[in-house]
Amino acid sequence: MVRHFLTLKDISVDELKTILELAADIKENPEKYEEKMRNKTLLMIFEKPSLRTRVSFETGMTRMGGHAIFYSIKDSPLGKKESISDTAKTASRFVDIIMARLYKHSDIEELAENSSVPVINALTDFTHPCQIVADLFTIKEKFGELKGLKLAYVGDSNNNVTHSLLYGCAMAGININVAFPDYPEFRPDSTVVKEAKQIAEENGCVVKLFNSAEEAVKGANIIYTDSWMSYHIPKEEEEERAEKLAPFRVTSALMSRAAENAVFMHCLPASRKQEVASEVIDGAKSIVFDQAENRMHAQNALMLTLLNNTGE
Repeated sequence: MVRHFLTLKDISVDELKTILELAADIKENPEKYEEKMRNKTLLMIFEKPSLRTRVSFETGMTRMGGHAIFYSIKDSPLGKKESISDTAKTASRFVDIIMARLYKHSDIEELAENSSVPVINALTDFTHPCQIVADLFTIKEKFGELKGLKLAYVGDSNNNVTHSLLYGCAMAGININVAFPDYPEFRPDSTVVKEAKQIAEENGCVVKLFNSAEEAVKGANIIYTDSWMSYHIPKEEEEERAEKLAPFRVTSALMSRAAENAVFMHCLPASRKQEVASEVIDGAKSIVFDQAENRMHAQNALMLTLLNNTGE
């Protein structure tokens, strides 16, 4: 049966642990995996651009002996010039695995429903699961263990990164605090919060929501933020959003309220004039470029897992 990776709920807690272990081995022993994707082809469908996503997937596939095809929707609008279902059925005849970075989550669900090869969600408006697998791998590298740590996410929380962090932290046993302005547009999806709390309870950790960044980061081991201005935000709304989100900017003062060993994370690209101060993202506690590098190793582990190609 073909398996897809559209959200973190598509894998079990044990599978997540195994994928993180595999990512670590791929990073430490790349020569073991040089032929794992020999004669395999990855199709990369891009509706939304990304430096890290394209380079990490394409380079990762090449390093494992495979081949990646970059396909921009600009050349053939998905669901317009050709239906999503026909695209999936056709592509499945040529390639071994598909990665798609789309705006609407319903589109990647339709793509997966009609694909006979694994489909990986490289980002939609709802979730960003590849990013969070890489983040968990990075956190494990820095702290040795995941269970019992505390992560504080601050800023706009009604986005794909926050939703995937809620699932990922709950699965990994990481306590997660999410802090956002007290306005509906910044609040994470209620269903995601409810599900994350249930998963967290099963894994011995907690999910908490705050309207104060200072309260949320107290004693946290990881401080995480993301862009305030996603691609879909109209220009005319940016100034008002920035004013509402200003108290949630990650500064040195905010970092000082976290644990002494705290690190700063951001999925990039970042605005040093908005969600994070330069002295933080460019400082000694920042691990944002470790995150970026680890996208490749984590995604390689995901692809090998979905293709059931993890053995010797």
